[in-house]
Amino acid sequence: MKKNLILVAAAAMMLASCGTSALTTVGTAVLNDVLTGGQTTQTTQTTKTQTSNSGGLLGAILNSVITGGTMTQQSLVGTWSYSQPSCAFSSDNLLAKAGGEIAANEIRAKLQPTFQKIGVKSSNTSVTFKEDGTFTAKIAGKSWSGKYTFDEKTSKVTMQGLLLNMNCYAKKNADGIALLFESSKLLTLLQAMSAISGNSTLQTIGEMAKSYDGLRMGFDFK
Repeated sequence: MKKNLILVAAAAMMLASCGTSALTTVGTAVLNDVLTGGQTTQTTQTTKTQTSNSGGLLGAILNSVITGGTMTQQSLVGTWSYSQPSCAFSSDNLLAKAGGEIAANEIRAKLQPTFQKIGVKSSNTSVTFKEDGTFTAKIAGKSWSGKYTFDEKTSKVTMQGLLLNMNCYAKKNADGIALLFESSKLLTLLQAMSAISGNSTLQTIGEMAKSYDGLRMGFDFK
């Protein structure tokens, strides 16, 4: 019941921030699905379309929350290549307060030019987690390696290397994984891995962290 109320709040926040008739229709379908447990009978093709859209909306909302227990260490193992900036919130309550997936999409869009200026791209940014508890990574072409541990209950990844030690959170995506950091940790990582000595290029990260409680930012990998 608590989770339903949180989803209702998330949908309501999204409607308040967008106000178009199309989103109002979708938002109404979201609320109906949550309150009825998804049991509403569809009688017309239009209603079916609304339900399809609302299901995608709910999926997007839940995809922007870090939840423990959704990944195993085995699912983390592999070689992953960077695809785009990523962000998520540490709880669905904080996501609802921030304005839902709309806010998450805006944050990703703001991170994109920052990552580009640093030189983060798919050809030079990747990470490999091995079954023996070691990892190798490249961030903007700079190598980093060491040992890692993964807590399946919290999805926390602890990475320890000669260059630096770093904690982050892993999240499963439809086509890969995301590694998400607290803002101060992400700033430390990017400064250590890039040729940038000042904070001007990375100022956007600090500003967004101040604006949203529980925000985690990082990388989507495929």
